[in-house]
Amino acid sequence: MKKHKYQVTVQWTGSQGEGTKSYRTYSRDHTIHSEGKYDQILGSSDPSFLGDKSRYNPEDLFLSSLSTCHMLWYLHLCTTHNITVTDYRDQATGIMEESAQGSGKFVSVTLHPKVVITSAAHIDTAESLHAEASKMCFIANSCNFEIGHQPEIIML
Repeated sequence: MKKHKYQVTVQWTGSQGEGTKSYRTYSRDHTIHSEGKYDQILGSSDPSFLGDKSRYNPEDLFLSSLSTCHMLWYLHLCTTHNITVTDYRDQATGIMEESAQGSGKFVSVTLHPKVVITSAAHIDTAESLHAEASKMCFIANSCNFEIGHQPEIIML
């Protein structure tokens, strides 16, 4: 079996001189970087957990990784089925549920891809390929809940 290794560097930038002296004395800000990539991602926690709402939080990044993985598989499958996609946009949504002790987990994610194709003859196939893309997505296959999708296929 082929294995792939990934590495990122996460650097906390929110010490503010007092470190983690108390829950409210530090910022949740951090950077995410991967060697050889163009830039860094500015991260924080969700504002519900005293994070900076202008930065990406782990939940945003998790949702975007599901959406992106699905999109990349979908585009690949379209090429193998001779379907020309000219535009793809997904407004993914996810629900995370907190437990009484403060931990939590995602309980659902739904992808809402809006896909533009060049031939009306391929609309049904283009729609059905979302199910196949879901089966192939590495990130979705790593989740313990089903990833839903509600695609909209538009002919150019």
